[in-house]
Amino acid sequence: MPARMNASNRTRSFSIAITGSGGSGAVTTGRILLEAAALAGLQGVMMRSAGPQIRGGESAAMVRFSPSAVDCMGDRFDLLLALDWRNAERFADEIPLTEQSLILADPAVGEVPLQLRGNGAQFQPVAFKQLAASLEGGRINMVALGAAGRVIGLSLASLQQALNRILGPKGERVVAGALAALEFGYAQPLQARFSPPSEEPQEERWNLSGNQACALGALRGGVRFVAAYPITPASEMLEWLAPRLEQLGGSLLQAEDELASVNMIIGASFGGVASLTATSGPGLSLMMEGLGLAVMSETPVTVVDVMRGGPSTGIPTKSEQSDLNIALYGMHGDAPHLVLAPLSIVDCVFTTQWAVQLAEHLQTVSLVLSDQSLGQSRAVVSPPAAVELGLSRRVETRPADDYLRYQVSETGISPMTLPGTPDGMYTADGLEHNRQGTPSSMAVDHHEQLAKRAQKLAEFDFGEAWAEIRGSGPRCIITWGSSNGAVLDTMRRLEEQGEALLVIALRLLMPLQSAALHQALKRVEQILVVEQNHSGQLYHYLRAEGVLSDSAHSLAQPGPLPLRPGRILRALDEIGGSGG
Repeated sequence: MPARMNASNRTRSFSIAITGSGGSGAVTTGRILLEAAALAGLQGVMMRSAGPQIRGGESAAMVRFSPSAVDCMGDRFDLLLALDWRNAERFADEIPLTEQSLILADPAVGEVPLQLRGNGAQFQPVAFKQLAASLEGGRINMVALGAAGRVIGLSLASLQQALNRILGPKGERVVAGALAALEFGYAQPLQARFSPPSEEPQEERWNLSGNQACALGALRGGVRFVAAYPITPASEMLEWLAPRLEQLGGSLLQAEDELASVNMIIGASFGGVASLTATSGPGLSLMMEGLGLAVMSETPVTVVDVMRGGPSTGIPTKSEQSDLNIALYGMHGDAPHLVLAPLSIVDCVFTTQWAVQLAEHLQTVSLVLSDQSLGQSRAVVSPPAAVELGLSRRVETRPADDYLRYQVSETGISPMTLPGTPDGMYTADGLEHNRQGTPSSMAVDHHEQLAKRAQKLAEFDFGEAWAEIRGSGPRCIITWGSSNGAVLDTMRRLEEQGEALLVIALRLLMPLQSAALHQALKRVEQILVVEQNHSGQLYHYLRAEGVLSDSAHSLAQPGPLPLRPGRILRALDEIGGSGG
């Protein structure tokens, strides 16, 4: 085990955390560093963290980059760049430091908090405030950016270019002052701790957040109407969509609450427009009755739930995968629907597009489970390729005299008509109904329609996109959503040591593809289910569905701290994964 833990401290990646109070520019500094790393030919990811205030208060940006793929934060940080120390101790658990770590800070802002210094990290004083004050328009965070870039080993040219890209919209005067401060900081006599590859012209890269990626996927899926009520951490998805929907002839409406927003998208979809709302756990709870109406009336809608810590208001600014149970079971009655979860920031594009088009094709509800870790993090990625899924809503434009909206068909999918279609009128409400849509409480109608709504999901061929399967071997980790990043990092570390691991990351959670999962587990001897919640919701779901044996193990870690590869490696060792 000691050798394994040492191997986890890989030298081919570099991690930096930037902390500061609200308005200090910590997140902006992180964004520029991420962009500069991309220009230097690196791959990277940036996560954000904030206090419970949602706006204002302390904030932190955490960036990790490497010449190879980066899917999560590592087990420790190489550099802590502190713009000030206001409430920075609240991030002590989120920013693990070791004796090899360096703290870069201005002595003028006070002592390093014991919670951050107590682990033996080295301290390097730099007079950020004094240096910034000597420049017209100089800002402390830009001086600190230059100093950090020097320590990381990034070139001044890549930092300058990244700064221009991020701050350019603020105007020439702001950019000029920021560049001067950056160069001042870069000129400080600091030793580089990382060696990026030689800079070469790169193929096009996108700097994309998970919320933006979900929004892009929605547009690619055909969504042209969004109604939503702002809520952390989903609001940025709505902000990104608003102007772009208008450019495509669609619209976004801010509803008065979540109940109104879900009913608005049901109405728009009934009128023939692919529709979506985005929310977080508290909002999803309020939407459940409306979503039951969409299932009963077979009206397609999509909801993106950017999960956060719960229950109730919980921890709005931190991540947790604890809404799985409500997504699976939250509607009353037998209400078959779809539940999907993107596996990375870039996968938010495909998964959301797939969810929208599945909802349209199958005339049902799609719930997409993103989370704060995906939604508010950014990654440098190759542009996600546009895919044609061949899924669309069946619309009857010339119905026959005997048109039956809820006619039982071979697939369970019957064509819709749009309002105003001659001879296409039918009743669509929350009451059980017969084939025409007329409300009915007769057992024969209820049983027939229950089977119809279930059949179209159970018998549909979802293809191979239900999961991403990587690696091989007798040991297997099953995971979902954002936890996939730490699991993939774990798999790579084991591969470097010559150890095999099979990883099954579930993208389609309901309906569970039990037969395909059984086939994937055919030769597996040991299973660990990894997720970020307290009660092991995926583990118990898989047990209930009969795809896990009694010998399967669970690693369920709740938020707000992220899952780290080292924790997963320890769990494998604890269940005998070290191979003796």
